[in-house]
Amino acid sequence: MKTIPADTKETHRMFRSNLRQARSAWGELPTLGLQMLRELTYEYGLSIPLGDLQLLSSKWYVTHSGLLRIARRRKCSAIRTFLVAPYSDAASSRWVFKATVYPSIQSKGYVGYGDADPSNVSPLVRGAEMRVAETRAVNRALPSAANHHGYQNGHTRLRDRLCLLIRQHQLDANLVKAYAADFCGTPNLRDASREQIESFITNLADWATKDRPALLCKLNSYAAPHEVSS
Repeated sequence: MKTIPADTKETHRMFRSNLRQARSAWGELPTLGLQMLRELTYEYGLSIPLGDLQLLSSKWYVTHSGLLRIARRRKCSAIRTFLVAPYSDAASSRWVFKATVYPSIQSKGYVGYGDADPSNVSPLVRGAEMRVAETRAVNRALPSAANHHGYQNGHTRLRDRLCLLIRQHQLDANLVKAYAADFCGTPNLRDASREQIESFITNLADWATKDRPALLCKLNSYAAPHEVSS
């Protein structure tokens, strides 16, 4: 009789436990949901009873504790967080954090940004916006670090920085993208180089801080023209 390795037996037990917990909390799972739960259990060792997974709108989401569990299993070296003071304001409970996760001692790290204020957090955590912002930053950096496979690039999450600026200054995302493509001289923003995007973000942040009305006027020039009926 073939002996099943101990770790495989443990994973089987974890999947059965996850399945019982999922059915108890959310009822019978659709076929795709069941397949994804199996993959998340066997591939990443995530546990519903330990709070690693949540089912929201029929989709599985890995929680903060789940991301940390994956990072530990992938032997990530360290996590550092910093308050981004220029974009934070204690009086209005608005906080912005930068998190860097290091897959190894030699790596340059993977960066994520997180923001929180009373307008984008649940009423249940009002008053804890600083902690929420820090957690969001870590959650955005962890996936890239956990998927690290030996190469080192130190790429920051430029998309996070751009989204943060858009939310921070209440800009129209579509107009910002159009302006970015024009600024970088490319048909689409995705065709721009990293250096071009970094230059654009620096320019946008500076302009939004010093003269937001002028920036809005510039962005409005990229709005699609409307036909005037006679």
